Amino acid sequence: MGSARVSLLLENIKFAHTIFALPFAYTGMILAAGSPPAAPQFLWVTLAMAGARTLAMSANRLIDAEIDARNSRTAHRPLPRGLVRPGEVWLMALLSLAVFFCAAWRLNTLTLTLAPVALLWLVGYSYTKRFTSLSHWVLGITDGAAAAGGWIAVTGRFEPGTWLLWVTVALWIAGFDLMYACQDVEFDRREGLYSVPARFGVAAALRLARLCHGLTSLCLLALGLLMGLGPLYWLGWLAATALLAHENRLLRPRDLSRLNVAFFNVNGYISVMVFLAVLADRVALGG
Repeated sequence: MGSARVSLLLENIKFAHTIFALPFAYTGMILAAGSPPAAPQFLWVTLAMAGARTLAMSANRLIDAEIDARNSRTAHRPLPRGLVRPGEVWLMALLSLAVFFCAAWRLNTLTLTLAPVALLWLVGYSYTKRFTSLSHWVLGITDGAAAAGGWIAVTGRFEPGTWLLWVTVALWIAGFDLMYACQDVEFDRREGLYSVPARFGVAAALRLARLCHGLTSLCLLALGLLMGLGPLYWLGWLAATALLAHENRLLRPRDLSRLNVAFFNVNGYISVMVFLAVLADRVALGG
């Protein structure tokens, strides 16, 4: 398979967007260990998270192929256009599944035990918009498991901080998925798909997004207090809270023109900001 083909397959699943959840997995590792993770743990967590997301997105593209082909926003994707074949996407999914389970096995017993449960959520999420408007929060819970997984990879157990970090990421992801769904309101209504914007309107969706992101900031505050984090973390928390507020100010019910800036740019900054703040705090403490 040539490099051009591989590039198309990676574009098909938006592999670059792994940046959204991966820094929170590293954050979970650092908080659990109290210091930067050892190189082997860092490697296997990276492979586990990249494998899980690649599997989830490959499954999503296959499950939603017919829907994507009918949606003018998604019809240009490589799979609906025939630029990649379903068999190739299936192969990518199976390889990612193998990487995910291998990495989970290399980490610890609990991580491997939970891997099949994670698999159900990773694949099952794509079906939820067919029957419930809670799909935004299902996605949040699924992606939030990356942060919890990073924590468990280090400790081999659940702790109070594990749950709090999971909830934090779940709310953050759900908030920006509510925003993202606003661009498909008419299509979702026509197709009978469930989403908050389609059922309750764009204004209601944006209000819920603001609520989710306000709670995200509060959860990050609670996390800092629970873990006894220092000034460098609090500077990061202020910056992340400001970015969350900015992201929500970019969109209005009658003006979604800056949605891509909010979704693709600001969200990447937020996850990296929190990770760097936790890392700096732990390094400073260790020094």
